[in-house]
Amino acid sequence: MARVKGGTVTRARRKKVLKLAKGYFGSKHLLYRTANEQVMRSLRYSYIGRKQLKRNMRKLWIARINAAARMHDLSYSKLMHGLSLANVTVNRKMLSEIAIHDEKGFAAIVETAKKALKKGTPVIEAAEEEKTVEEIPAVAQEEKPKKTVRKTSKKSETSEGAEEKKPATRKRTTKKAAEETAE
Repeated sequence: MARVKGGTVTRARRKKVLKLAKGYFGSKHLLYRTANEQVMRSLRYSYIGRKQLKRNMRKLWIARINAAARMHDLSYSKLMHGLSLANVTVNRKMLSEIAIHDEKGFAAIVETAKKALKKGTPVIEAAEEEKTVEEIPAVAQEEKPKKTVRKTSKKSETSEGAEEKKPATRKRTTKKAAEETAE
């Protein structure tokens, strides 16, 4: 069998890892094994960090918006609710930048939200116009069917003479089958 010399490929792979480990402390930038361990760990941390950065920036924007909104006697949640009622779609990053750099513009946005909050929530149905804002969530809760869970053993059902219940199964229907049942 012929001798296989894989030196160039192996050396290239190791040089690539050592290049990534450049600047690490101690033997982590000199020895391949420790450098490879540290590079793998570092790549994992960088992946996690890219996800955490998005979360942290959103937290920062919300904190800035909240601080600026409270200067205008409004909390963050009420400001965002008022903006949604007024159909104003500005993302948190831009709202934060406006709050920092353009105080008059942010004050105008806050006034828009306050006006929308004074008008109240949009009307759900024509019949519910007289109801106040506090009553609407209660009405929505009444309409939901209540789920009750009963735990019964099979022994009690058979001893009482009740019929055995089969577990409910969902049938998957295609569009054609749905149309046929509708007709």
